[in-house]
Amino acid sequence: MKLLREIGRIIIGLVFIFSGVVKAIDPLGSAYKFHDYFMAFNLGFLDSLSLPLAILLCTAEFTTGFAVITGLRQKAGLWVVMLLMILFTPVTFILALTNPVSDCGCFGDAIHLTNWQTFWKNVVLIILAVILFIDRRNIAAIFKSSTEYVITGLAALMLVFFSLGNLRYLPVIDFLPYKTGVKIADRMVIPEGSEPDKYLTTFIYEKNGEQKEFSLENYPANDTAWKFVDQKSIVVKKGYQPPIHDFSITQLNGGDITQKILSYQGYTLLMVSKKLSEAGSERLSEGYKLSSVFAETGIGFYVLTASSTEDLQKLDNRIVFCSVDETTLKTMLRANPGYMLLRDGVIKAKWSWATLPHKEWFGELASGKIDPDNENGSGMFAVLSLSAAVLLFLTILGINMKRYNS
Repeated sequence: MKLLREIGRIIIGLVFIFSGVVKAIDPLGSAYKFHDYFMAFNLGFLDSLSLPLAILLCTAEFTTGFAVITGLRQKAGLWVVMLLMILFTPVTFILALTNPVSDCGCFGDAIHLTNWQTFWKNVVLIILAVILFIDRRNIAAIFKSSTEYVITGLAALMLVFFSLGNLRYLPVIDFLPYKTGVKIADRMVIPEGSEPDKYLTTFIYEKNGEQKEFSLENYPANDTAWKFVDQKSIVVKKGYQPPIHDFSITQLNGGDITQKILSYQGYTLLMVSKKLSEAGSERLSEGYKLSSVFAETGIGFYVLTASSTEDLQKLDNRIVFCSVDETTLKTMLRANPGYMLLRDGVIKAKWSWATLPHKEWFGELASGKIDPDNENGSGMFAVLSLSAAVLLFLTILGINMKRYNS
């Protein structure tokens, strides 16, 4: 039984830490998932809380996992584990039955689970949690109570700063299909022989004022008494879907310039803003100022947004504004606004509004003096994040060694 408790402690600790960290890497992605849930359950009035709740959830999961796996405030950690599992297990069962959102988002975009996979994962976790919870009275403190609170609090604070850093500088690990180095057109291709979507098609016919549904096998093709009314097609099994899909760039006049941008052999900077009204005028103006520089250097510049055509027509007509699906924009960049540099359809660099290079940098880029490969403006943040990860690992290892030796 002791071995089972130790295995359960490690599994729960690692799962909660991993879940918290991957959400903290992409806090906007977690906020988008909260938005999806709020819309699915008609709770749109809570949408403004999506980002704060995303940061709160990843911090709670990480801190809980840290407490369980280290033994610091482990009793409190087990209480939180039980409360979370009691809450989320029935919720994920309902989601599995109704499927209002296809991916639960419990591991962000790092690992995608179906709702049924999520439910059975929670069943395993709640069984392990119950085993640990029953034995919680035998848990002994490792340090003084105040010391344990300080260490656990510092771990939680570290994750909050990590999450805010990813929000400002773009995720330190990009789990999205639009990664630096990707040739977009290649990720849009459906391989030959891939399984297509499977549909169930029904036909609605009417006779003597009565409507009836038929399948492809039994519809009354030769019975003229039946009059065709309508047909319905639903997807019963999803086929292969390329990593990048629904990528389409349309000008305000309706012209599709997707291939023009992807085939341009020079540099193109895409300014991405899902909604211009949500980005802030000061952040937007910094991007707009670059358009005059690009006109002289031959660098293409387009603003991609899901804002309405009416709103865009009121803006500076010297800048090329284009319409793109909002979900696609969210997938391209986790910033509003954010910037993506292309050359021959290959993503050469990505920046958030906070790390956009100055105009002189782009002048040197156009003249060939610098190489933009792997330039994302957050190198120092990545170094600090890696250092924090090493420190966290050593802390967990050291505390567990003390725990077993005491």
